Amino acid sequence: MYEDVARGDLARSLLALAARYDNVLTDHDDDTLRAHPLPDVWSALEYACHMRDVYRGQRERVVLALAEEQPPFASMRREERVIEERYNEQQPAQVAREIRDAAESLAATLASLDDGGWNRTGIYSYPERRVRTVEWIGRHTVHEGEHHLQDIDRLVRFKR
Repeated sequence: MYEDVARGDLARSLLALAARYDNVLTDHDDDTLRAHPLPDVWSALEYACHMRDVYRGQRERVVLALAEEQPPFASMRREERVIEERYNEQQPAQVAREIRDAAESLAATLASLDDGGWNRTGIYSYPERRVRTVEWIGRHTVHEGEHHLQDIDRLVRFKR
């Protein structure tokens, strides 16, 4: 799915995903967004907060890869952040705005790249330590956004 997205379309894809997150966060009530209908699964709001932080973190990684030779990328600490930053207590409308802002920032950074920028690399540590290109980061972010929207859709349907 995301492998077929042209470099020039990755920024648009990220923005389109952000709009879809906005729709989810504004189309459902707080109880539905905060619910945990399945054990050991994040709420829809927690998934949305995670995606906001993915957009932010991926932009930081791209900027770092553009500035340094093959830098190691810090872990997002995804599980810890849910608790530490109280994802499920955040306001859905604010999270929607933050997703849009983070997506716009990442999209603008990607849209400014030339071939050399797309081919810059850094070291990803999850799920295994591996060198990844900036292009891979863009594509992977689109993939993650799509995947987590499916997670959210499953949760809000379950709640109904």
